[in-house]
Amino acid sequence: MRVYIVYSGVYNVYGVKKMSPKAFLGEFEQMVLLAILQQGSSAFALEVRRELEGSADRTVSRGAFYTTLDRMEKKGFVTWQEHSPAGAGRTGPLRRFAVTPEGLEALRVSRRALRELSRGLDGVLGEV
Repeated sequence: MRVYIVYSGVYNVYGVKKMSPKAFLGEFEQMVLLAILQQGSSAFALEVRRELEGSADRTVSRGAFYTTLDRMEKKGFVTWQEHSPAGAGRTGPLRRFAVTPEGLEALRVSRRALRELSRGLDGVLGEV
């Protein structure tokens, strides 16, 4: 039997490492991390936004996108490096994004939680 205690917004299951709700990523954060991973070494902002829009079939506002990237950088989930692209069309360096090990772990934790919550609901949810 597990005993669940909720206090100060932190969930603790005795015998299990306690985890702050901040460790769970929001839907858009998960999508951004996945799009960065999909783009690999081409994970520049424009390419990541295109991946999001194409794969998720939704419009991504520039403001929401950059706000999310900044927030995830502060959390330690993404990093970036300046890259000077070859080509006459570019005027300055671009940021190439990468997911950190902490970002990968946060993505794993969030995906596990969703899998657990949807367990046994295939009949209700239909084909996933």
